[in-house]
This record gives sequence, C-alpha cells and structure tokens, in this order.
Amino acid sequence: MVQERWDSDEFGASHEGRVGVLLADGSVPKPVYFDGASAYGTTSDLWAYYDGGRFHGPRADALRAVCSCGWVGTARTLDWQQIGETPLREGGEDVADACFEDWDQHLQAVERAAVPLPRDLTALLEEVVSRIETLTADHPVAGVRAARRLEVLATQLGVTAARGAATSPPDEVAPALGVSVDAARSLLARLGGWSVYSTAFEESGVF
Repeated sequence: MVQERWDSDEFGASHEGRVGVLLADGSVPKPVYFDGASAYGTTSDLWAYYDGGRFHGPRADALRAVCSCGWVGTARTLDWQQIGETPLREGGEDVADACFEDWDQHLQAVERAAVPLPRDLTALLEEVVSRIETLTADHPVAGVRAARRLEVLATQLGVTAARGAATSPPDEVAPALGVSVDAARSLLARLGGWSVYSTAFEESGVF
C-alpha cells in the first residue's frame, strides 16, 4: 500500500514527510490533475502517479524524501529499464521505502537536536506507560482512570511549563521542541491556556 504522508506524534505537521518527485531535468513537477464527475477535479502529488502514462503525470526520473520543514533527502534514481511495464507504485516501491528511511533519519536528527529529557525521567515515563498498559489489560476501567489522572497532571504541569517557556525567544523554543515557530506558539498557547492570538506576552517580545 502506498502511503502518501508520514508524520510523528510528537512533531506533527512541523515534520510531515512524503516522497517527492524529480524529473530528468531536475525540476519538480506540478501536482497531477484528475477530472472528477463534478465541476471540479482533484490534484495529487503522490509519486506513484508520475509514470508518464495516460492521465498521469510526467515520468519521474528520481524520488527523494521531502519534509514540511524544508529539508529534502538525496535523490534516488528510478531504474525504468528494470521497472519496465510494472506499475510505478510496485516497481518503485523499494526506492520509495529508501526515501522513508532517509526521512526517518532526518526525524531522528530533529529529535537529537531537541532539548533532551533527563534519562531517569524518560525511564520513569516509560515505566508509567508500561504499568498502565498492564493495568488496562487486566482492568480497562482502571486503565481509563489512570489515563485520566495523567491527563489532569499534564494539564496542570503544562500551564507552568508553557508560561515559563514563553519568556524565551521563539527561535530558541521552536527548535528545542523540534517544531516550527508557529507550531511552538500554538503548543504553548494550548498548554498555557491563552489564545494563540493573545497579545498578553507581546511585552516580553516572545509569544
């Protein structure tokens, strides 16, 4: 099955990945347009459509990983002699999988660049997750209560953390969280309990 987009729970839309297409001249093709039954058609930039076939896009020369943050991976040339008449979604699957691995390594680099959590805290959180999973398997209702307790604690802790983080410059907070400035602004507003459009923190020159 061809996956159109890749994402992670922690970094969300700030690092959404996909397989990008390059033509033989090195250019990026426009999205493929498909006529619909209604007055409006649809477009798609799914790599599998760029096979040069009828009603599809021009033939892709190479595939590469692309991230919403602007990062792009190494161009990986498609062997059309080997692909032959095989549909690109099948013949190019290995190359597309390699692109995913490139994006995954990029995501790991983003994670390494983010502010680190103490090892003992990380281990403790993993233990809490494991304990709740075990509890849920034996007693789902108790698992719900435990999850709810974590939700309440996260909400309470998030207010103080967000308000403290909002005193730091956005271009420092965003990469420390591994997200874009806009995403960091939205995250702090949600955790801190203020509107993302609020001017309450403008005097600090931050958020």
